[in-house]
Amino acid sequence: MPGQPVHFEIPADDTAKGREFWGSLFGWKFESYPGPSEYHMTRISDQAGAAITNMEPGKRGIRPYFDVDDINDGVALVRKLGGEAGEPGPVPKMGWFAVCKDTVGNDFRLWQNDTSAPEPTG
Repeated sequence: MPGQPVHFEIPADDTAKGREFWGSLFGWKFESYPGPSEYHMTRISDQAGAAITNMEPGKRGIRPYFDVDDINDGVALVRKLGGEAGEPGPVPKMGWFAVCKDTVGNDFRLWQNDTSAPEPTG
């Protein structure tokens, strides 16, 4: 459903400490995913998940991902409304995301499910 929160990233320079806190608070179990930074995901419902990550050292603030039917249309609408939106990027075999800011500077992401999303090039 468009606009539904589907994922949250929780920045943590010390991901073990972050997983300990959030896992203890809500009983979340994390699975690690390979990549250039630590990324530990959990499912919080059939439609939503969360991750503890150190991909942006020193960064604070939980980053929500919102579902869209079409990532390119979502990016275009964010820009039309005066926000900022980066180019969509693939998450192989999962979907597409775009890094965005609203008109007052809040970070958020758009997400489109797409199991045919390719490996990044370059």
